[in-house]
Amino acid sequence: MAKSAAPSGTRDFLADDLRRRRAAFTTVSDIFERYGFDPLETPAFERLEVLTGKYGEEASQLLFKILRRGVHEASGKPDLALRYDHTVPLARVIGTHGAKLPNPYKRYAIGPVWRADRPQEGRFREFVQCDIDTVGSSSPLADAEVVLALAESLDALGVNRFRFLVNSREALRGLLEVYGVAEDNGDGVLATLDKLDKVGAGAVAKELVDERGLDVASAERLAEDVASDDQDLIRSKLATSERGQRGLAQIDSLLELTASLGDRAVFAPRMVRGLDYYTGAIYEVEAEGFPGSIAAGGRYDGLVASLGGPDMPACGGSIGIERILAMQDTGDAPAVGLDVAITVLGGQAELMKLASELRAQGLRVGTYLGSSGKLGKQLQWANAQNARFAVIFGSEEQESGEITVRDMISGDQSRVLLVQASDDLRERLGR
Repeated sequence: MAKSAAPSGTRDFLADDLRRRRAAFTTVSDIFERYGFDPLETPAFERLEVLTGKYGEEASQLLFKILRRGVHEASGKPDLALRYDHTVPLARVIGTHGAKLPNPYKRYAIGPVWRADRPQEGRFREFVQCDIDTVGSSSPLADAEVVLALAESLDALGVNRFRFLVNSREALRGLLEVYGVAEDNGDGVLATLDKLDKVGAGAVAKELVDERGLDVASAERLAEDVASDDQDLIRSKLATSERGQRGLAQIDSLLELTASLGDRAVFAPRMVRGLDYYTGAIYEVEAEGFPGSIAAGGRYDGLVASLGGPDMPACGGSIGIERILAMQDTGDAPAVGLDVAITVLGGQAELMKLASELRAQGLRVGTYLGSSGKLGKQLQWANAQNARFAVIFGSEEQESGEITVRDMISGDQSRVLLVQASDDLRERLGR
């Protein structure tokens, strides 16, 4: 790898890509704002103890840890870590600033997160997540509102053929009870079941035996039942489980409240969110033409209390916007150019004043900063900047108090009084 290359799993974004990304982030944030959510920004890193133990066995191994500094550097031990997601930092904020925040607190966060993952196609170590969460409400309306905001955002981003796969941690816990799985082994078993789509029922059953201690018959039946995605089968299994019935009620309530989505929201028994902090309804979003899930979320009622804050209910979801951006067709996207390119043949003070007037009117203006005094070279620069118009202020124009405006598409030129140039150019651009 070249020394000048970005670190593995990261990317440089040049102008057009960066503008496209910012436009997508604005689209999502505008929708979140319409649903009454407020923005929140947290530090790029947190204390290690804040993040440790919140994500499950495998996810915790993906924390980017930061070694102690200064006099503690020789210890070789970490005390900080880059944020893994926006959810745990939110819970920490509630514990820190809860008294200043409205209740319930509805917030969204759009920003980078970091994971010490193995870089591969479509998987990065640094990427942006778009999160939306409500803290302080146990109402199923809060869950439904998050789902509907995510769905509207996906539509606005041009992802139309998607489905919310809905399940419940309570339903899954009830299923584990039916199979005799001990409560303290539940998180580990669910983490293994979360691998069904990746490795299949056979490999999952083997791990349930080898690493989770289940007997062979129970492991095979559990893996096969969940992998079957058979709603009727799972409902019948949970008929005698009080916990399972609570979970099914959570699922049915969420589906009823999001009925406007039609068949784009369904009960999916095979969907298992592996993160330990989930407590109620959970969901992932799959979309035609996209690998893996493009959005996910659920209820996590105990997380704030686990970080020293009050015992508050919470729910939220996140859009995997990087996958969406990567799959969008940008071949026909026009390059963003200058509204006005100002060539410099003399009269620099007058030109800088004109540039300031044009920018004050919201126009995108660039001034030639090269060393060539030849008009041809400067017009080549204006063309490379995709400029709509170029301003020429040569010796003849300076004497007459005019500028020449060149249409960079047609090549037509016309003279305009310098004192009228700002208004003239704005009119030409339809501003």
